[in-house]
Amino acid sequence: MDWILTLSLMLGGLAALLLIGLPVAFAFITVTMIGAYEVLGGDRGLLQLARNATQSVANFQMAPIPLFILMGEILFQTGIAHRAIDAIERVVTRVPGRLSVVTVFGGTIFAALSGSTIANTAMLGSTLMPGMLQRGYHPTMAMGPIMASGAIAMLIPPSALAVLVGSLAGISIAGLLVAGVMPALLLAAAFVVYIVARSLLDPKAAPPDDLPQMTLGQRWRPFLIYVAPLSVLFAVVIGSLLLGFATPTESAALGCLAALATGAAYRSLSFEKIGRALMETVKLSVMILFIMAASQTFAQVLSFSGATNGLIKAINAVDPTPTMVMIGMIVILLLLGCFVDQVSMLMVTVPVFVPLAAQMGINDLVLGVVYLLTMEIGLLSPPFGLLLFVMRGVAPEGIGMKHIYAAVTPFLVIKLSVLALIVWQPAVGTWLPGLMTK
Repeated sequence: MDWILTLSLMLGGLAALLLIGLPVAFAFITVTMIGAYEVLGGDRGLLQLARNATQSVANFQMAPIPLFILMGEILFQTGIAHRAIDAIERVVTRVPGRLSVVTVFGGTIFAALSGSTIANTAMLGSTLMPGMLQRGYHPTMAMGPIMASGAIAMLIPPSALAVLVGSLAGISIAGLLVAGVMPALLLAAAFVVYIVARSLLDPKAAPPDDLPQMTLGQRWRPFLIYVAPLSVLFAVVIGSLLLGFATPTESAALGCLAALATGAAYRSLSFEKIGRALMETVKLSVMILFIMAASQTFAQVLSFSGATNGLIKAINAVDPTPTMVMIGMIVILLLLGCFVDQVSMLMVTVPVFVPLAAQMGINDLVLGVVYLLTMEIGLLSPPFGLLLFVMRGVAPEGIGMKHIYAAVTPFLVIKLSVLALIVWQPAVGTWLPGLMTK
């Protein structure tokens, strides 16, 4: 079978199944089974699929995924995150667009603890948005920072998706987790600059407001009680990786233990809350691991049919530069992000992009950060970005999708600017992992 036909049928079949509403995991396993049977040799192909599935799911490198998800769920179910947001609001004062700035600070802190974009966005929306609208904030100034900072959870560790990208693409998981820190902090800083600038230019969008008079102790005591101790969690996960004390799996396990200890210290832990956290963890983990079971065979089908090598040769015939190839990958990922979910983006592109990047000499960590950032942008891209619908779910009556699209647009521009910076200056993504190597 001609490689162009194989590639078209595999990707077209996957797209068709997704369009008719079949869940990603089932669509992917269906296409892979048919491809394995036709390309790898009938029953032998299906047997190879079974072997690959066993190896993929039993891979110890996949263990951080459920552990990172569990860590975030424990913090979310115990309500620790909500207390931290209230404490942050007390110490941020005399800043234009104060509540929007609080949203960015709180969202970034919780992103460094949860790794779940959906939980982060839902928590920020339910906690902060009603108060912002009540105080006269324009809906775009209320919703934009919530969605933008909620999505940072995909980039900043502990990110379960970073573990998935590293496993699929053969990138150092520890290096990729650490590589996301600098871009995430750059994004947060850029969000704050934009919010302050817009609030100064258009005071009606974020009316000046400040807290009642408080003593220094009243202002900082909740911060020291509910926020400062959470830095221990981040230090446990990232510090253990940076200093080489733990593998990603060990650091994720330590993070779960630290989250349980934190919940117990605040007397917020119960068997009911632990049960809910475990159930949500199982739901997400099973979906991810089910897709992982077919990923290796999917790549083998494309490789054995000649699709991967054929596509690389076709691209090399144009004699592109590594930057041109990287920009082409980004354009494809951004277009996919407007219509399909992040795991589907990975499954479709990794078997082609990773060998192509290696052929062009593109740094694997830079490729990993680009993947994470483009998938983060995809979460916010109209018309089908997942966080746009999460925002619609927590928004009050009267706010439609057109308001949500308008709110997220300036922050998409900021994220695209940071993405361009990483392509222009790859050291933004590789500097911090380089310290870990040293």
